[in-house]
Amino acid sequence: MKPYLLLLCFALLATSCYEANLDCKSIKTGTYVSEITIHGKKQRTTSIRTNKLVIETYKGKTDTARIRWVNDCEFILTKLHPKSMAEQHAVSIRILSTSKKSYTFDFGIVGNPHRQKGTATKLAN
Repeated sequence: MKPYLLLLCFALLATSCYEANLDCKSIKTGTYVSEITIHGKKQRTTSIRTNKLVIETYKGKTDTARIRWVNDCEFILTKLHPKSMAEQHAVSIRILSTSKKSYTFDFGIVGNPHRQKGTATKLAN
């Protein structure tokens, strides 16, 4: 019984010390390819992010959104020229972890508890 208890304590200690790497300042601007899964299919979006704007290209269509940083690891996107009521809703994006050239994130409509996850890879500064 004692070996199992010792193993359980070690496992809890090891997992409680894990902390996701977050270097959000290094990914605030640049060109990225983001991948998310929608209805079982991977979707790719290319985005160019500056200090004030995000220019996204998805399925051949380009949109521009205003970016407002809530903190170093969370920002809100608001489309500049929404074409429908759905596009008028702001999108919240939270960076969950970072690496040298990529980051994982979750996103959702502001005020809606449903969120999805994705990854983004940096192509250029």
